[in-house]
Amino acid sequence: MQTQTQVLTDLDAATMTEGGAPYGLVPDAAIALQDGQIAWIGAVADLPSRFADQPRTRLGGRLVTPALIDCHTHVVHGGHRATEFEMRLNGASYEEVARAGGGIISTVKATRAAGVEELVAQALPRVDAMLAVGVSVIEVKSGYGLDDDTELNMLRAARALPDHRPVRVLTSFLGAHAVPQDYKGRASDYIHQVCVPTLRAAHAEGLVDAVDAFCEGIAFQPEELIPLFEVATDLGLPIKIHAEQLSNLGGAKLAAGYGALSADHIEYLDEAGVLDMAQAGTVGVILPGAFYTLRETQTPPIDLLRRHAVPMALATDCNPGSAPMTSLLLAMNMGCTLFRMTPEEALQGVTVHAARALGLADCGQISVGRRADLAVWNVEHPAELAYRIGFNPLHTRIFGGIF
Repeated sequence: MQTQTQVLTDLDAATMTEGGAPYGLVPDAAIALQDGQIAWIGAVADLPSRFADQPRTRLGGRLVTPALIDCHTHVVHGGHRATEFEMRLNGASYEEVARAGGGIISTVKATRAAGVEELVAQALPRVDAMLAVGVSVIEVKSGYGLDDDTELNMLRAARALPDHRPVRVLTSFLGAHAVPQDYKGRASDYIHQVCVPTLRAAHAEGLVDAVDAFCEGIAFQPEELIPLFEVATDLGLPIKIHAEQLSNLGGAKLAAGYGALSADHIEYLDEAGVLDMAQAGTVGVILPGAFYTLRETQTPPIDLLRRHAVPMALATDCNPGSAPMTSLLLAMNMGCTLFRMTPEEALQGVTVHAARALGLADCGQISVGRRADLAVWNVEHPAELAYRIGFNPLHTRIFGGIF
């Protein structure tokens, strides 16, 4: 089979490789792409002779980074919650919103009413918005079905997204997102009777890449999640967790004990939990969109995560209730402005560390052998990506070597 090679020149490359220059920056670089992978990266003056006669694309001095990775989304769901957003701003209480059919129950109702094709159709505009800011990989969770049929349909819809758009999708089974009304006060019964059988069915159908859960006072206690995580482990599926968002119940510690890929939100995480994550190699996923929307005041322990070398990822948390947001660029700015992350940490958070939060080793950096998923930006310095608010400097996105 004939190989397809092209060389990108007239660019600066923020490779996001660690241990060298900030951002892994290579000025006046060249990148050789071959069969959808990175074949070479370095200073253009050092370009090997084997690439001398290959087709070249000049990028006008632009910055090239790895394509972005949104490692925590709920992009597949039915309906929206703009009406309750308006109700709250007009003074309605949480109870009044709930009595009017708002909250997660309204999303569950809308999601249950939609088939796979409708769920795909509703998700695609959100996916398009993500791709428009340089995203190549999206993690998609279930969790708005809370019954076997709808949870499976959400995962089927997520699996179908790459049939419609040039994007890579990883799925997380989040059946343990909330306790449905018909199981109120019986969370353990719901785990055993609905979540576990549905997880097994999803795994048998090849629909699930990881298992997630919401460990919080309004959702599930740590001990209630153990049976689900035990089944996930038996099936060979990695663990993720929503933890310590509103209180500290020890969810991150529980997940770290299973070698979790990530613990997400983590505003109330303490040093003991950070140490557990560090020992397990668990990534902390920072979600400023929900913090902003809910007008929270407890910020995640960024300094502790730095001190104990816990990698920090950033994501949109795109969902209809607490984070109706699709822009990773905005998430980067929020991470810096609200949580005092540095611009380099923010870019790491949507590239190399986001890949790690999904268990991916073939993307997130510009290095030989990784996928040729790249973003080309109309900027002079990588810090501009986190600096601007509501501005998209993307010039073009390269997915698997294809512009």
